[in-house]
Amino acid sequence: MKRITVFCGSSFGTDSIYKKQATALGRALAKNGIELVYGGANVGLMGAVADGVLDEGGKAIGVLPHFLQSKEIAHAGLTELILVETMHERKTKMNELCDGVIALPGGFGTLEEFFEMLTWGQLGLHKKPIAILNIDGFYDSLKILIQAMVDKGFLKPVNQEMLLVSDNIEELLTKMSEYTAPEVGKWISKKTT
Repeated sequence: MKRITVFCGSSFGTDSIYKKQATALGRALAKNGIELVYGGANVGLMGAVADGVLDEGGKAIGVLPHFLQSKEIAHAGLTELILVETMHERKTKMNELCDGVIALPGGFGTLEEFFEMLTWGQLGLHKKPIAILNIDGFYDSLKILIQAMVDKGFLKPVNQEMLLVSDNIEELLTKMSEYTAPEVGKWISKKTT
């Protein structure tokens, strides 16, 4: 993996562990020679992961829509900042630039971006590893919901297994480097007439 997209919050959350781990992830990416692709801001966990990469001499590429420049203030120290018009263009560009995705804690935007990439993988539009760094159990409830999707027949177990989860950065990066995309389609059943 040469580049990983990280989706995460534009705030720090309520616990200092989130910022600490975001910075640690950035440092680990740089130490492993992996470039960061992310939302381009210098605020919250977004800024922390970029700072971690840059502090270790790594490369950080930001993708930021013009209309968010005043809210998510662009990080001044990036290797490259790509400005786009829309949120959809942002996600498309981030997908084009990366070899895998990691989600850190965040809100609606983080989940929306993350699930779109996961869905694209499920549909076979890419074969990239999609992962969650489950800092301090932040995503435990999501794991329960995803299991309910399987149990109630809305998600195949093979598609559930596409989601790589760990609370350990190095373990997560190893899982991502060893990932092989499933060969089956997403549909539970096809109605025939």
